[in-house]
Amino acid sequence: MAELRHSSSLGSRASNSPMKRDAVAVGGAGDSSPLIPDSHLADDDEHDRHSSKERDRHVCSFFNDDPRVSPHHSRISLFFTFLLLLVGLVSVFTIFHKLNAPYLCKKDGIVLHCPHVKESPSLWENPFSSTTSWRPCAERRDGVLSELPHENETNGYIFIHAEGGLNQQRIAICNAVAVAKIMNATLILPVLKQDQIWKDQTKFEDIFDVDHFIDYLKYDVRIVRDIPTWFTDKSELFSSIRRTVKNIPKYAPAQFYIDNVLPRIKEKKIMALKPFVDRLGYDNVPPEINKLRCRVNYHALKFLPDIEQMADSLASRMRNRTGSSNPYMALHLRFEKGMVGLSFCDFVGTREEKVKMAEYRKKEWPRRYKNGSHLWQLALQKRKEGRCPLEPGEVAVILRAMGYTKETQIYVASGQVYGGQNRMAPLRNMFPNLVTKEELATKDELDGFRKHVTSLAALDFLVCLKSDVFVMTHGGNFAKLIIGARRYMGHRLKSIKPDKGLMSKSFGDPYMGWATFVEDVVVTHQTRTGLPEETFPNYDLWENPLTPCMCRA
Repeated sequence: MAELRHSSSLGSRASNSPMKRDAVAVGGAGDSSPLIPDSHLADDDEHDRHSSKERDRHVCSFFNDDPRVSPHHSRISLFFTFLLLLVGLVSVFTIFHKLNAPYLCKKDGIVLHCPHVKESPSLWENPFSSTTSWRPCAERRDGVLSELPHENETNGYIFIHAEGGLNQQRIAICNAVAVAKIMNATLILPVLKQDQIWKDQTKFEDIFDVDHFIDYLKYDVRIVRDIPTWFTDKSELFSSIRRTVKNIPKYAPAQFYIDNVLPRIKEKKIMALKPFVDRLGYDNVPPEINKLRCRVNYHALKFLPDIEQMADSLASRMRNRTGSSNPYMALHLRFEKGMVGLSFCDFVGTREEKVKMAEYRKKEWPRRYKNGSHLWQLALQKRKEGRCPLEPGEVAVILRAMGYTKETQIYVASGQVYGGQNRMAPLRNMFPNLVTKEELATKDELDGFRKHVTSLAALDFLVCLKSDVFVMTHGGNFAKLIIGARRYMGHRLKSIKPDKGLMSKSFGDPYMGWATFVEDVVVTHQTRTGLPEETFPNYDLWENPLTPCMCRA
């Protein structure tokens, strides 16, 4: 067909008459040949009609078995005709696909309908765990006695308030032991600071096994249960500036404590350190100090036996919900009102919801809110960078793309989800076997733990820790400590940390089909399964305890 277009255009450009084309070929372009009689020139119209019929006959002959047409030319013409038809079909299909591309899942009110996927057994395994050769090595080595001085021979006493929620308190306790070791000081059992929101008055001994804590660390740091009896004015530790070190910078190096805090402890003999949140660095302290922090976190800090037993019971119930043994997933869903507000991200919702959220942010964070004019651009940038919490509906779509089916048993650890049941509906619709500790246990069973909010948080922590697959949806100490512990204890259990930056691009692509989205999700998260990772400057020890807390097997 290309040859036909070319020859016809060439013919019309040179002459309408075959005789004139011959004349042009002999005599040159634009000149009449002296070999052609004038009678031929007078019959141009007749020749035009004959030449047109001849061309039509040649065109038709490409589709007929005309013996006058060369078989070679016929095959070429058929090939080009087929090629053009194929290109045309592909173009039409592409345009139709662009106009009618299915966007991930179809929404019906508050219900999401996603394409069906087949579950693979490998979904419950960490596929690359066998390729690594790391093992935990921060445990206490019995029989190896350090030169630990007697209580009266240390440089003095340090006292700290462990602030925040359970997991922030846990990190503070680990850091307190490390700081005591750095300064050769005696550590007074940390006080869990009362939570101003929940009015929680939990003490260390209400959550953790104090005897095990002190005994396990007896070769590392001297720890006492209470303030020494010779120090009579105990309230002074809580109020007097003379007994408090307040100028400790965040992520301070070990040398800062030796140069600035130790002299004051030697002088006063007993000092309180506050605030103490994130007041010890990671890559600016000796390796043995980091190993000690891991020893505290993974070995010395044990929950009370009744908390451990209840968590075991909840995990067992999760594994037997189908009547036979089944794996279960633990989902840490961070979409509480406070988290949504603090993120300053934009989320799907009604106009009324957005107005109320803007008022909430303006009240709680006035300095960041300002006049609100810059927040839209900030929200877009944070979502692009993957710094926004995943919505329950987004989590559902990602899990379905990974291959998890509606039969998947999921334990949810979360606070009160912003938006309530309407916000949770897409997730529950796609994964109906979604339960919390309140649905697994009876009211009587949980009543014994309700007097301490941190006890309920400890139950969530342990059930997530024991799960076959753990999925985090946003940052925070809870998720970091869970992933770090699973890495340290063998990294055979899968821990999924979604790539929120890449997912935001996929969610924002209106032309991305389900198959393409599935491929993106699977490929992106092949190696985001909780394996130990090589450390880097300013790394987070709690999420990735590879060195020096783990050793080559």
